[in-house]
Amino acid sequence: MPKWLCNQIMHAFYKKDRRQVRLLNDCWFFYHNRRTDSNPSEEVHAE
Repeated sequence: MPKWLCNQIMHAFYKKDRRQVRLLNDCWFFYHNRRTDSNPSEEVHAE
């Protein structure tokens, strides 16, 4: 997960902003799924 996204999720979590946490979580899963679908042979590493 990119550091900037992790920071935004943590900030929203600490503010107890459920809508923002859910939105960022959905964005991450969308990004992650598209990335793994486009390169199935490439192993995904933590960033």
